[in-house]
Amino acid sequence: MTIFGKRRGFKPFLETSPNKSRLMKHTELHIGINIYEYTELDEADRRLVDLACEATERSYSPYSHFRVGAAARLADGTVVSGSNQENIAYPSGLCAERTTLFYAGSRYPEQAVDTLAIAARNEKGQLTEKPTPPCGACRQVMLECEARHRRPMRILLYGQQGIYELKDVESLLPLSFQADNMKA
Repeated sequence: MTIFGKRRGFKPFLETSPNKSRLMKHTELHIGINIYEYTELDEADRRLVDLACEATERSYSPYSHFRVGAAARLADGTVVSGSNQENIAYPSGLCAERTTLFYAGSRYPEQAVDTLAIAARNEKGQLTEKPTPPCGACRQVMLECEARHRRPMRILLYGQQGIYELKDVESLLPLSFQADNMKA
């Protein structure tokens, strides 16, 4: 028997035994990511990526110096963009993805987001080599946008070494917390 975390006067918090398997089932999650060169994207996707890159220039990020931009193409073809906006009181700032999605939701509430492109610049002002994924809070907001409009949101993550395409937000947030989790 193997025991981890055994201290005098305390019960062990993990015990395993070769005679007793604690594993009932095993599953693996696989995420499909298409990786494109910029020139392989169609014109509409190149334009969206360009707008996300341009939005990084409007970032207010005097603390992290990490400038993020996002651009969303809505179901009717309208495109909106946003950038991260920091504040000395860190929780008061907002990421580019949420800035963009909240603006789209308030200005065009009936329009689903078809595709969201995200780009970032490092502290030297250069576009990042690798694609920059959204933070957990942004992923949860993105998931809610999908649920609100009952259709998937395609994601393009820009990096100079390639652009990741994900078919939907669940690809970024497997085992996500959704409204169904609150039902009996």
